[in-house]
Order: sequence, then C-alpha cells, then structure tokens
Amino acid sequence: MSEEMGFLARPDGERVAWRRVAGEGPTVVWLGGFRSDMAGTKAEAIADWAQARGRAYVRFDYFGHGESSGDFAHGTITRWREDALAVIDDLTEGPLVLVGSSMGGWISCLAAVVRPDRIKALVLIAPAPDFTETLMAPEIDAAGRESLARDGVWLRRSDYGEPYPITTKLLEDGTRWSILPGPVPITAPVRILQGGADPDVPWRHALQLAQALNSDDLVFSLIKDGDHRLSRPQDLARLLAALDEVCLD
Repeated sequence: MSEEMGFLARPDGERVAWRRVAGEGPTVVWLGGFRSDMAGTKAEAIADWAQARGRAYVRFDYFGHGESSGDFAHGTITRWREDALAVIDDLTEGPLVLVGSSMGGWISCLAAVVRPDRIKALVLIAPAPDFTETLMAPEIDAAGRESLARDGVWLRRSDYGEPYPITTKLLEDGTRWSILPGPVPITAPVRILQGGADPDVPWRHALQLAQALNSDDLVFSLIKDGDHRLSRPQDLARLLAALDEVCLD
C-alpha cells in the first residue's frame, strides 16, 4: 500500500506538508516534537506498522519544520496547534489515535481537549507539556535573558545540532496553553512512554502530566535506561505494541 503525499494550504499562504496511508480502524496521527519532522525514526516505524496492518495513518510537519513552509523562528505553540487541528479536520475522518512525541505530546493534549468526540486514545512519548515555561525558560542564563530583552531572540545550545532560535514570542505564547498542574479534561485511554535517562524531559515532568489527565485508563511506562528520543529497536517495539493495544476495535 503506497503512501500519499501532499500539502495543506493554510489561510496565510503557508503550506503544511503531509503523508497519508489509507487503511481501516481509527486513524493514527503523528505529532512530532520541537524541531523534528515526519521523516524521523518513530514516524517512519509507524508508517511501516500502518502499511503492514492495513491501518490508516497521517503524519505532517508543523510550520517551519521539515518539508512545510515558514520560518521556524516565527513559530509558536498557537501556530503549531492550529496546524495540528487543520490536519485533523481536513485530512481525517472518524476516530483518532494521536501519537505525540515531546512537544507533540503537548499539542496532542491541546487538540484532544477541543476535539474530544474524535479521540479514541493517545499515545505519548516523552510528553513535554508547558515546556517553554517549565523546562526551557529556567535554563536561560543572564546572557540569554539579555539577548531576549535586546533582540527578542536567544540562540539555545542543542545536543542534536547547531544552536537554534528561541524567541520572546514563543516563550510568551507558550504560557497561553499551559495545562499543568491540571486537571486536563481528557478521558480517553492514554499510554505514556518515558525514558528514565531523558536529559530533556525529566520523567517526573511526564508523570505530572499523567497525574493531571482525567483518564482512568492510563498506563505510564518508565523505561529506566531510555533517552529522550526512545528510538532504539526495543523502544520502537514498545511504541508499536501500545498502538496495537489502543487501536483494537
């Protein structure tokens, strides 16, 4: 079964790149992380899973990410939430399983709150709700704060490549969408996979989200030696097993 590709036009003229596999059951929607894209290891593994099992699957790149248009430095949680909702509303029908990685875990929760009738389940990988305020802002040093005050942007060091811009607009906008300490009005089943050795999202942060969600059908899996990406073969196996479980009709 081939994977369809295309672009979703947004009202401001920007385009959101997407890929879609036709299939049965709830549509699995991949929501990637901050500065990641839909060609990553986990997103590709789910595409292979969907094609092997005949499951419906949609993945996309946010504004300023991957194959989508736009300047990453102009992105905000508001904008990326809007991209996710546009993909859900325009490219899918029926029940959904949202799979959110890192920032995508936050965006998944924001989408699920406003589309509750569509959500069959959530699978969250190292979810990072409120990361702009809770995880990122506290690490800004004096020079970074001076840069933000002067230029409206701070170049944040990355373990995964070149430094990247964090703007005052992103940090301020993130507070609009804070969901912790909760409660978070999501009652659908939730599966959370979290690395115990994650340097970016401490496992206690993900656990705080688990405790804030209203779902009674929630399983929090701590992978003690797991990192942030959780892309090792054994991590991918856990992710696909969680999808098999929540996608059962």
